Amino acid sequence: MKQLKNCISEQVHIDTFSLEKIVSSFKKVTLNKGDYFLKSGTLCKKMAFIESGYLRMFDIVDGKEITLWIGSSNMFITSVSSFVFQTHNFWNIQAITNADLWLLDREQHFELCKTQPKWLEFDNILLARSFALLERKMFQQLHTTAQQRFQSLLEEEPELFNRVPLQYIASMLGITPESLSRLRRTGI
Repeated sequence: MKQLKNCISEQVHIDTFSLEKIVSSFKKVTLNKGDYFLKSGTLCKKMAFIESGYLRMFDIVDGKEITLWIGSSNMFITSVSSFVFQTHNFWNIQAITNADLWLLDREQHFELCKTQPKWLEFDNILLARSFALLERKMFQQLHTTAQQRFQSLLEEEPELFNRVPLQYIASMLGITPESLSRLRRTGI
């Protein structure tokens, strides 16, 4: 829970009482490798803070798995549109490794938004970061080469390459596993 507290307090100035009230709404859960946090077509009723481990957000298109994003320690993960608007979710979210999560259910989230101004402030930061991440990913897919995307990910999250199967990383980068192997081998 210390990581969750740190994550919140690093983003918003918050008193101890409010922080304790917020984090007491979260429940710890462990997912085993391969377990699903969320399946496509369902309603998302929880958001998760990843204490340890890796989860991937993916869909299956024409029988092929396409990874949108990989979440790791100290990140939040959910299907934002399904969580907020209670629409059917587009994504699968699955544990790539064993993962320890802190879960917050939808009703508690919105109750915290009403009663804890610092949670609302933090939630706004989370939403803004989600949109910024999506915007950046879209820009990279349109305006950067595979080599540039690879290099950027390698610099920002080098541990992914040691802990996550390369086919998921390749998919997230929008390239084939063979192209990723070539980039890793030659640096080209």
